[in-house]
Amino acid sequence: MSAPLRVAFAGTPDFAARALEAILDAGFEVPLVLTQPDRPAGRGMKLSPSAVKQVALARGIEVDQPERLRTEAQRARLAACTPDVLVVAAYGLILPPAVLELPRLGCLNIHASLLPRWRGAAPIHRAIEAGDAETGITIMQMDAGLDTGPMLLRHRVPIAATDTTGTLHDKLAALGARSIVEALQLLPQGRLQPEVQAQEGVTYASKIARTDADIDWRRPALEIERAVRAFNPFPGAVGQLRDMPVKLWMAHCVAGRGVPGTVLQADEAGVVVACGEGALCFTELQRPGSRRMAAGEFLRGFAVNDGERFALPGAADA
Repeated sequence: MSAPLRVAFAGTPDFAARALEAILDAGFEVPLVLTQPDRPAGRGMKLSPSAVKQVALARGIEVDQPERLRTEAQRARLAACTPDVLVVAAYGLILPPAVLELPRLGCLNIHASLLPRWRGAAPIHRAIEAGDAETGITIMQMDAGLDTGPMLLRHRVPIAATDTTGTLHDKLAALGARSIVEALQLLPQGRLQPEVQAQEGVTYASKIARTDADIDWRRPALEIERAVRAFNPFPGAVGQLRDMPVKLWMAHCVAGRGVPGTVLQADEAGVVVACGEGALCFTELQRPGSRRMAAGEFLRGFAVNDGERFALPGAADA
């Protein structure tokens, strides 16, 4: 009987931590975990370990946190553990050729989209924002490009009309964990057939900037509603009202017409705002220094009047 694969792992956030737990639970030997250095977090800005580091320490796995992997010294611990394969999930560092060539079976990436659609940093956000009907997980053999390597497995999941990036992230994290275990079980048997990515249908999921979430009320209500879900829980869609940023967490399309950004109605049922086409009813909102609230509670602490206008990004609020 062949020895179990030695699986080194590189990842940082919760999405990756779910995969690491699944690999360990499936009985694979994990001699080393790579993750980003501890970062300041929370009100006290204390150094905090990544979700992956927390899992690794709890399971007694050795952890390395190099700032880069460019030098032999930075790669020394990875090389010394002689992995058969390196699994990468939302690690946050670009792997140089010396790392890609180090494991005898290469490096496998867990990517949260159906490649070649949504290569890049924010595939979950961008799939919702674009109105995609489905997404999924691709297990890919890594090469020197940005998510360009041959695909080994793809599993699909529908995007529900109510999905936020938060809910879809959790579905894909679970699917990614199952998919990488499946791939690792098939890999030594030679039962994974690499499929070169098609040149057609390539899109790029650019990194999320906070300014992405500033609502342009001139857009159709349906597009803005998708953006609200795409930027929940990070960074949160934002509308400027009375020079104050109001985060808008939940919304649905309703009938209504008016100058884009105009409040058409504000009551317990929600804050209705005119868009370029149609209107949106916001049912969960948040003002600075406060928590997320249902519309009725929000309005009791911050009155919003019919006819008021949210500012248009890059335009005078005339």
